[in-house]
Amino acid sequence: MAAFQHSSDLNDRAQHLLKVLVEAYIADGQPVGSRTLAKRSGLDLSAATIRNVMADLEEMGYISSPHTSAGRVPTSQGYRLFVDSLLQVRPLESEDVTILQGRLNASRDPNSLIQSASNLLSGITSLTGVVTLPRRNPSAIRQIEFMRLSERQVLVILVFSRNEVQNRIIELETDLSTAELHQAANFLNECLIGKDIHAARHVLLEEMREHRAEMDRLMQAAITLGERAFDGMELHSDQDCIIAGETNLMSYEDLSDIKKLRDLFGAFTRKRDILSLLDKTIQADGVQIFIGREAGYNVFDDCSLVTAPYSLDNEHIGVLGVIGPKRMRYDRVIAVVDLTAKLLGVALQSRS
Repeated sequence: MAAFQHSSDLNDRAQHLLKVLVEAYIADGQPVGSRTLAKRSGLDLSAATIRNVMADLEEMGYISSPHTSAGRVPTSQGYRLFVDSLLQVRPLESEDVTILQGRLNASRDPNSLIQSASNLLSGITSLTGVVTLPRRNPSAIRQIEFMRLSERQVLVILVFSRNEVQNRIIELETDLSTAELHQAANFLNECLIGKDIHAARHVLLEEMREHRAEMDRLMQAAITLGERAFDGMELHSDQDCIIAGETNLMSYEDLSDIKKLRDLFGAFTRKRDILSLLDKTIQADGVQIFIGREAGYNVFDDCSLVTAPYSLDNEHIGVLGVIGPKRMRYDRVIAVVDLTAKLLGVALQSRS
């Protein structure tokens, strides 16, 4: 795989022509030829010079040539450079700002605000809008106990700070005595009391990574018991995010392949991959953009996701954004997502 190129690897002329090419392709959806670039670039360059620059851009991985056309289209790498270094985000038109402010105000209940935000993101961008529900502070672990049910079957008792108790049965690969289970519980309680599930998993992972060599059998068994005890506890329900405008994507030629659409709609229905991706951005500040494979899920290989966290009491409590083809109006979409996140946070803050 070729090394990623940075804008510093391109001279001003090449950067300008790439910017013009990406903007032309986003606007028209057609491969861009040298004549189009010559007209739109505003540069006094010969067709031969432009073709040479395009050949260099293609060799560096920023653009590609569809088999059926002599023109070029941006690659994911080209879009990434465009978004990071060449894009100028413009302020939203006053009409869009008025619509967002009118629909995202403190007079509405939180559930209505979340639904409105998703619908607005979809309606204003003509893409798919998604908003995760606000997360309350996670419960902390107060106590872990293990009870031997049979040779390789153990009952796990988890007590949390809100007096929540969860019981689950796990299967072991090796038999552990009642005394060994008690020792394992003591070890885990020392490490994990006061931590939420996410932090507990991190501690277990670090313990295994740093001390694997000197761990005895019982300590390894305790770590395994802890991992099994928390396995699946952070799975999201289908109500953890609101998605709107899924069918908008059917109008984009980039996503017109039936299999791609079927896979995308399947992801919208399950929501698991979308939630997992959005979870990764909840601690980020400002707008985050995932282009193609950067999302980490094959189903989004032909898509871009533009996300931003929204906050309450200076704490990020959720994420919103849009999903659409890589050929999207980033200058406008980024502004819509950014303002929607800010307005949603302000509205929720006013209600608290």
